[in-house]
Amino acid sequence: MDTLLRDLGPQVLGVLVRRGADFAAAEDAVQEALVEAVRRWPDDPPAEPKGWLVTVAWRRFLDAQRSDSARQRRELAQVETPPPGPTEQHDDTLLLLFLCCHPSLTPASSVALTLRAVGGLTTRQIAEAYLVPEATMAQRISRAKRAVADVGIGAPGDLGTVLKVLYLIFNEGYSGEVDLAAEAIRLTRQLAGSSDEPEVGGLLALMLLHHARRAARFTADGSLVPLAEQDRSRWDGHAIAEGVVVLQAALARDRLGEYQAQAAIAALHADARTAEETDWSQILEWYDELARLTDSPVVALNRAVAVGAVDGPLAGLRAVEQVPDDVPRHAAVRAYLHEQAGNRELAHDLYVVAASRATSAAERDHLTRQAARLHR
Repeated sequence: MDTLLRDLGPQVLGVLVRRGADFAAAEDAVQEALVEAVRRWPDDPPAEPKGWLVTVAWRRFLDAQRSDSARQRRELAQVETPPPGPTEQHDDTLLLLFLCCHPSLTPASSVALTLRAVGGLTTRQIAEAYLVPEATMAQRISRAKRAVADVGIGAPGDLGTVLKVLYLIFNEGYSGEVDLAAEAIRLTRQLAGSSDEPEVGGLLALMLLHHARRAARFTADGSLVPLAEQDRSRWDGHAIAEGVVVLQAALARDRLGEYQAQAAIAALHADARTAEETDWSQILEWYDELARLTDSPVVALNRAVAVGAVDGPLAGLRAVEQVPDDVPRHAAVRAYLHEQAGNRELAHDLYVVAASRATSAAERDHLTRQAARLHR
């Protein structure tokens, strides 16, 4: 029942918001309805769980509104609607997702509100995942709710912002008791079911293809394993196959976007049985496409690695020279290419610099081991 309630909660919240309920008040009403469901359903399960929740939540919302000031009672007369009927059977999660990812919100606020309202996670779970106090996360979510209430449901949605927020959630990976990568895939899959935009499929494919390598990314003691050294038998073949199918369907629409291009690169890596069989020429072609779609210096840096694999490490280093040196992993890429070119001493020094700039302990330890290996 917990899974059912988690799935239905965001849908019911979306119905109330679409009817005109204030976001924060609507969530309070939905939470009360969910508590009532936990109490009553084991003994008296409803035939239509979603309809039951909408009815109870809407009544709770109206009761709260009626107990407020005269101004609120006048507003109530404008939003009151009949009990749920056939028109309530569609999924309002998409509306809710766009509200939570409105461009007026900061990325951090959009992430937190999306996980709370659409993902159905508790404030405590979100706080643990992002390693912040629960009170801090509660304040962040409350501010986001107020901002959404000010925006209103008539504001146009921004698909690009939604996709960026979902990708931010995905890249957090696993932390605490919540698997944010899996949660991001679940939410993106829901969005893909309601949208025919190829970039939604591109993002879903990208997530699936990256997530397929998850089991091989770290050793038992937590050490980082680079892509070229991963045990590919541990990759999830089903996730790779699904990702490729989703990507092909997106590319067939002939409206290329950056997520589709990134997914194509990931698919080429996944297609290689060994690191030596990687089709770097095709990967470089896709990086050229990606560079035309975005001016991201991170893309330019990753493209330099592909240039090095196709045209040699010196060509790769020339490509790196065009990338600002404050881009994350800049020193690490230079170290790798210099090592490939036989400049072991310079590569060692650059690995040391890269380790000092690492953003995670696993990455720092990996780069430190690379430096130590060349110092022998």
